[in-house]
Amino acid sequence: MNKARKKFVLYAELTVFIMLAVLLTVINSVNFTMAAEDADRITEKLEAMHGSFDSDKIPAEINSSDGKDDFYKEKPNGFIPGENRRNGVFGKMGPDSPELNSSIRYFTFGFDKDGNSQKVAYKMSAYSEQEALEWAKSLLGQSTGWTKTTYRYRVYKNDGITYVTVIDQGRELLPSYRILIISCCGGLVMILLGVVILNILGKKLFKPLEESDRKQKKFISNIESQFRLPLTIINANTEIMERENGPTERTDIINNQVRKMTSLVKNLGSLAIFESEDKAVSNISLSDIMNRVIDCRKSEFAEKNLQLTTDIDNDVFLPGNEGAIKKAIEELADNSLAFAVSKAEFSLKKINDRITICQKNDTDLQNGSADQVFDRFTTLKNAQGKNTRGLGLSFVKDVFAAHNARSSAKVSDGIFILKIDI
Repeated sequence: MNKARKKFVLYAELTVFIMLAVLLTVINSVNFTMAAEDADRITEKLEAMHGSFDSDKIPAEINSSDGKDDFYKEKPNGFIPGENRRNGVFGKMGPDSPELNSSIRYFTFGFDKDGNSQKVAYKMSAYSEQEALEWAKSLLGQSTGWTKTTYRYRVYKNDGITYVTVIDQGRELLPSYRILIISCCGGLVMILLGVVILNILGKKLFKPLEESDRKQKKFISNIESQFRLPLTIINANTEIMERENGPTERTDIINNQVRKMTSLVKNLGSLAIFESEDKAVSNISLSDIMNRVIDCRKSEFAEKNLQLTTDIDNDVFLPGNEGAIKKAIEELADNSLAFAVSKAEFSLKKINDRITICQKNDTDLQNGSADQVFDRFTTLKNAQGKNTRGLGLSFVKDVFAAHNARSSAKVSDGIFILKIDI
């Protein structure tokens, strides 16, 4: 149950992370796209004006005695102070700002077909004219884009002359970069805060489930202890009856049912006792365990005319609970004995730091996932008529999950494949 809570926190946090990542990516992408569009509008204006703003067009001087009439005359740019204030022109920003031509930092150079250059405009202090000229030459053959991170350029032709205009958008991009940094830092804080909140909520949410799981295991443990005594008495009395009167059909039936019940009780006890929090106690040899378990069952495979194949790497070690691992491997072997049609295969491979245990056997089941075999008291169609209660592979999954392993099962082309990745 503790693992389930951790998975809940992990998946919930992953969902929050994906949502935040998508949201912040969209916001910052749109922000920088709009900044690029604003810069392109400025370079388009410069292109329309042949590479420079017409700074010669300035308001006429005030010649009247009181200055009132001339001040409100239409200026060379159609500028009427009072009207423009009332129309909110001064509220415009970016490329539409009336102060653009005096605030923008840019340069433009023209190049003829022979490569001769001519300075069209130069309003920049960060680079000398010679540096700006070399810079413009390096952009010939381009169209438009960013250069040196915060500079936007446009290359265009007019009357056989190729113009290169570069504008400084550092001030305009600064808020965008601030938003990027703040949003990323804020997103990280939200993720960390989400982990804390989800852990608190997870404990409260899973507390009733953990209590129910604890009671269930206690109930199973009590059932196991209550069943052991009557089964022992029945078995003992059956043996006495066989010694006194010899084996009969009735005593055979009783013995058979007692064995089934005893096996079921043992499996229930194993599920109840083994907790997912069990700690690894020693560095065990998986190679030795698998070899010993399979060697002990070779005669049983032979009796059932099952072709047995093994491919087990040597010296594969795992920190873990040896008793639990051994019983889990035994369950795998018993499962193959019970359900294989004509052949069975066991393999143990270690590639780099990854360990893979694989059990294969032929089957008449249909292709697809078979992960339901790990659910308690769940059996597949091929289990009909067999002495199974659907607990063995559930125990296998629990044991290996406690050793940080993932169990999976599927049927492919008539082969049942059970894999444990550690």
